[in-house]
Amino acid sequence: MVITSKQISPGTTLSLDGKIYRVETSLKVTVARGVPFIKTKLKNLMSDEVIEKNFKLDQAIEEVTLSERFLEFLYLEGKDYFFLDINELDEILVPADIVADKVNYLKEGIQIKAMFYGETIFSIELPQFLELMIIKLEDIKSKISVSSASKIAILETGAKVEVPLFIEVGDIINVDTHLGEYVQRI
Repeated sequence: MVITSKQISPGTTLSLDGKIYRVETSLKVTVARGVPFIKTKLKNLMSDEVIEKNFKLDQAIEEVTLSERFLEFLYLEGKDYFFLDINELDEILVPADIVADKVNYLKEGIQIKAMFYGETIFSIELPQFLELMIIKLEDIKSKISVSSASKIAILETGAKVEVPLFIEVGDIINVDTHLGEYVQRI
């Protein structure tokens, strides 16, 4: 669907130069003795890179609609991750560059939200909180005071998080996947 730059607003998804961007900010700029324009910040949905781009006031731009699908992680084969589309019951191949550092929290059965443009997957989003088991502990990180001391725990998925001293191997903890932080012991 083609829209004009005046219709751009935060959250709009655009196709520019073969790449898909989400509008983060949009502002009409009026310059004395100049031509007004639309100043935007755009987030590339493939690389998470944020760029600034200006558009002429009535410039035609292609708006795209992304579809949201829920997937369940099945297994890793080589460098590719296989998921099950929960609604369609189809197996979906997700390239490693889309999974990126989210691999630290993937284990069989984890359900994620994926954004698609047609049949092309652009991003995945983990649940904010996951319950994961500690399989190994590293040495105490800080010896300044017992109240602020912590240690590094290695989780069943391979992720490392800082945990309080009372946490032991075999404990299941709640982890904030967006921040990569310990929340609580379960």
